[in-house]
Amino acid sequence: MKATGIVRRIDDLGRVVIPKEIRRTMRIREGDPLEIYTDREGEVIFKKYSPMGEMTEFAAQYAETLHKTCGLAVAICDRDSVIAVSGVPRREYADKPLTPELEELMERRALFTDRSETPVKITDGGGHVISCMMPIITEGDVTGCVASLAPSESDRPTVTELEMKLIQTAAGFLGRQLES
Repeated sequence: MKATGIVRRIDDLGRVVIPKEIRRTMRIREGDPLEIYTDREGEVIFKKYSPMGEMTEFAAQYAETLHKTCGLAVAICDRDSVIAVSGVPRREYADKPLTPELEELMERRALFTDRSETPVKITDGGGHVISCMMPIITEGDVTGCVASLAPSESDRPTVTELEMKLIQTAAGFLGRQLES
């Protein structure tokens, strides 16, 4: 564990403020859920909680099915990183942080297609861009997204209505699974 040199006191309601620098570095936003752990040495550990993280195996199977049946390269993400990918090299995308542009698109809470806007990369690495993306909404909150990927070259195929519907359906289905 890395020491920060920052000390905070607990107030009379048992609250402690996580410093802005740490929130920014760890990408903790207002309203983000945190898990609290303790260990035998008396340490209290806060860890960002991702409801999508509990569905990693299921998301991987869903991405694989979309790839095998429809030929789509698919990535499924939580709010911070790619949790499942199929149809593209896994090592280029899995567990990698999302680009700020993708985070901004997810906050719009709407379908994104690269035919309507400038293409966006899903992570800083990798040679693919988002072809179509739909945020996963769970109980009114954005919890992640489902995206189809295309090579970043200029001769990418255009997004089809079927691709858009498949991505929207996947995002809607995963959102419902998280609610139950």
